[in-house]
Amino acid sequence: MNNTFVTLLIITICLAIFHLSYIILKRVQKDKDFSDLSVRIKTWWGMVAVFTVATLFSPNISLVALFILCFFSLKDYFSMMKTRKVDRQLFLWAYLSIPLQFYWIYIGWYGMFIVFIPVYVFLFLPLARIIGNGTVGFLRSVSSTQWGLMLMVFGLSHLAYFQIATPEYGANLVLFLVVLTQLHDLIQYVVSIYIGKKKVAPSANPNITWEGFTVATFVTTGISYNIFEYLTPLTPLFGIISGLLISIACFGGSLTISFLKRDLLIGDEVKKAALKKSYLNRVDSLAYSAPIFFHVIRYYFDFM
Repeated sequence: MNNTFVTLLIITICLAIFHLSYIILKRVQKDKDFSDLSVRIKTWWGMVAVFTVATLFSPNISLVALFILCFFSLKDYFSMMKTRKVDRQLFLWAYLSIPLQFYWIYIGWYGMFIVFIPVYVFLFLPLARIIGNGTVGFLRSVSSTQWGLMLMVFGLSHLAYFQIATPEYGANLVLFLVVLTQLHDLIQYVVSIYIGKKKVAPSANPNITWEGFTVATFVTTGISYNIFEYLTPLTPLFGIISGLLISIACFGGSLTISFLKRDLLIGDEVKKAALKKSYLNRVDSLAYSAPIFFHVIRYYFDFM
């Protein structure tokens, strides 16, 4: 517990210093686009606040916070889609799956938690869309809804299950995961802006470069190896593996969400500008890193 408090204190101080540096940098280099970084800084302050309150008072606070995060992330995802009335009926069923998913987490029913969305909800949604709604646009509306649930609810809800799977280490593992995920995103973004030349997918996200990914992966892995013993019961080998694993997952998550937004917002510049501050820009990496890290650790370690 002392390690957690010390870590939170260090993170808070570092974030305050970085926020101040960002304010100065934004005024000095007005030609650079720091809009994405601004959104992420606000998110980091929110995360620090949630972790601090959850540590001081009750883990259920983080459960509620993650429930809200999943809801608004899914809402932002749906807002990008060109919808009809029949699609909105489908969205209602998707929203109703969120409290059920978190109920399985709350009672610790791992079996239902892990199959509820990818099995039961996925099989039910086509039926809900079919009844009385015809066949036009069936595949697009159902598959888009399922994909949104998979990323924004199923993926992110793994953050909540850590504390149920291992009450002793759960909060620290989530803190470890979130710190490394956000650190990777930050370094990747900054390096890509200043020295990045080889863009991975310029049509989808020009701020993701191979130079940024390489440097971010190297730094994230190094930080992971240096902090794992303070926050986790992992072995030194997994201190290194965790950094690599989270870095690759972050890279995949950022690219996937970028392509989703690019595909869904083609020709809609107004909506694209409005969604720059959406929850999707804040959780894109976590939607991938959370489930991947969770299942790898659960497979190799008995404490999960």
